[in-house]
Amino acid sequence: MNRRFLNQWLWAVTASLFMSVSGHAADEAPDALIGRLTRESLDIIQADKALQAGDVSRIIEVVDEKIMPHLNFQRMTASAVGPGWRQATPEQRKRLEAEFKTLLVLTYAGAMSQAKNLSFSVKPLRAAPDDKEVIVRTLIIGRGDPVQLDYRLEKTPGVGAGWKVYNLNVLGVWLVETYRSQFAQEINAKGIDGLIATLTERNKANATANAKSAKG
Repeated sequence: MNRRFLNQWLWAVTASLFMSVSGHAADEAPDALIGRLTRESLDIIQADKALQAGDVSRIIEVVDEKIMPHLNFQRMTASAVGPGWRQATPEQRKRLEAEFKTLLVLTYAGAMSQAKNLSFSVKPLRAAPDDKEVIVRTLIIGRGDPVQLDYRLEKTPGVGAGWKVYNLNVLGVWLVETYRSQFAQEINAKGIDGLIATLTERNKANATANAKSAKG
């Protein structure tokens, strides 16, 4: 499996995981949740031509409706930003979350077609009944050798709140930690506002590239 395909495939799997139908029991076991979401999401992508084509507006619509309820996105963003998050103002934190979300959405956009040809299995969960954080391990089958993809989930406080994903790991690399190293360089050089500006420019470039790709 070459690196270019692996990168596309990773984002396709990540995107497909959360595009599911809501309304299931909030106390659903975390491994059952991941299995259900993955199965339902692959069905959605298989049937939605706009998603397969990488239509950004359609992806944003699906992200807001299907992905965000299953993420602790503030925790993801804070972990990716690292120690700088504590110094960020509420407005800066809001901007960081928005730009980080856009970054991920635009990355998904170029990879949706890869999710059509994937299958998966969920490994038995190793966790105690009272655990508040767990790792769900899955095996993804696409082109080439199967690849293990792991998800970190937390039990949300409160009755009926259920489990939420806050990180994922492919081939031994955690997504949040990967971004943390990139973001730390920007913060050290330019501060929080510099990171926000860099993300904004990166998202504009990615949007332009996606638009050109769609046209041609």
